[in-house]
Amino acid sequence: MDPQEHTRLDAATVSAVQELLGAATAADGAEPLSEQFLMHLRPDAPADGVTHLVVEDGGDTVAGYAQVDGTYAELAVRPDARRRGIGAALVTAIEKVTADPHVWAHGDLDAAKQLAAGRGYRRDRVLWQVRRTAAAGALPALTVPDGVTIRAFEPGRDDEAFLRVNNAAFDWHPEQGGWTGAELAAREAETWFDPSGFLLAVDGGGTLLGYHWTKVHPAEGDEGAMGEVYVLGVDPASHGRGLGKVLTLAGLHHLHERGLETVLLYVEADNAPAVAVYERLGFTVHAADVNYAR
Repeated sequence: MDPQEHTRLDAATVSAVQELLGAATAADGAEPLSEQFLMHLRPDAPADGVTHLVVEDGGDTVAGYAQVDGTYAELAVRPDARRRGIGAALVTAIEKVTADPHVWAHGDLDAAKQLAAGRGYRRDRVLWQVRRTAAAGALPALTVPDGVTIRAFEPGRDDEAFLRVNNAAFDWHPEQGGWTGAELAAREAETWFDPSGFLLAVDGGGTLLGYHWTKVHPAEGDEGAMGEVYVLGVDPASHGRGLGKVLTLAGLHHLHERGLETVLLYVEADNAPAVAVYERLGFTVHAADVNYAR
């Protein structure tokens, strides 16, 4: 029952963890690990600052898994191994790794609420997944301000400028801020990466003002292919020019032109100005992820 702590997992354990994650997703309707945590399962992923906690269940199966990255953690318990105290054991192990645990629960599930309440955790952040579907009607027209050009990202040429704007725009954000070339390179290596959908707003001198990085999710199960507002950032020095709305629409039109009628994005539930913008564009709340802290 006691979770075993690892800095890196062997291929067999990774396979068993992925099987657990698939079973949990099918049972709960929500993926238990976010993109960054899934990337840490790869054999070439950096091990610095990442701890894997594994509850084995005999043979080649894993009953429970948690991952800690800094102070943030995510966990999952195989559906047929639940109600055996494995979730509580994983949280205890997380608390031994970090003194200030922040645990994500994807899907805002009742089981996560009960586990959090029983361990003395409160809801610290709520991240909404909002979606825009064909029912929202036609997109507003895109009007680009004078002196601004929208163009595609060019790997190698635009890396430094992107990192500058991204880190300035998200200096407050625990996951998106503080990026280095490593985070960018890891995503450029993903099969979904498409620079034509990574849109930049630049001024007449070529200075980057903001960006809208889109992503395409292929059809899976009963859900058709969808677009995503993956990340959107505006240099704080360029605030007040309406570039956030311009870049949002530029990305939505790009995805629509690719035949994607449904577009999703994630937004902090307490970010009222952003939520209002997305509501006006026809986005509605589809699901919620909750971060719990003590």
